Amino acid sequence: MNISISKQQLAAMPAAHYAGAIRVIDRPEDAQHAVDVLKDADLIGFDTETRPSFKKGQNFKVALMQLATSEVCFLFRLNKIGLPEPLKELLQNPDILKIGLSTKDDFRNLRKVWNIEPAGFVELQDYVTGWNILDKSLSKLYGILFGQRLSKTQRLSNWEAETLSEAQMHYASLDALACIQIYSHLRDGKFNPENSEFQIESPAL
Repeated sequence: MNISISKQQLAAMPAAHYAGAIRVIDRPEDAQHAVDVLKDADLIGFDTETRPSFKKGQNFKVALMQLATSEVCFLFRLNKIGLPEPLKELLQNPDILKIGLSTKDDFRNLRKVWNIEPAGFVELQDYVTGWNILDKSLSKLYGILFGQRLSKTQRLSNWEAETLSEAQMHYASLDALACIQIYSHLRDGKFNPENSEFQIESPAL
């Protein structure tokens, strides 16, 4: 049996909410302290946000990088501070475990601006296949494992705004934290595909 959730099943689930601490890093001198906190974590959740483009041929640089522990999410406003050296070193450290989804896209966009070779990352889209999960989106993975829906209402908001709204900060933080939660839930043996309500028939070969 494979595991997959429909859009209708996902839409019927209650919305998840972020309840941890949030720290906005919009000054380069604040990056070192944030990285020091992150280095002490067993796992770091990773995600990025980019201002959406509504015109053909118009593209924007990565504006925000979210790095979360189980207690706090740091929002690095790259459009204001660039990529500080402590943050770059963290991303390139193979001994610090970082969890993300669609990381190849994130890395490609980061490399458009900075010379960086990320290391120490687990790609959730690859990881979940060990549990016969076919879905690849963060929202669907979260719904399958936790029965809650990750709201996407802020995805197309302006991530280069002078000040991020509360809704933006909570959205961004929850996406990074969700990466940790999904990885830990699977790693710790808390999901059994045979008991999942989202089993579907495997396609015939």
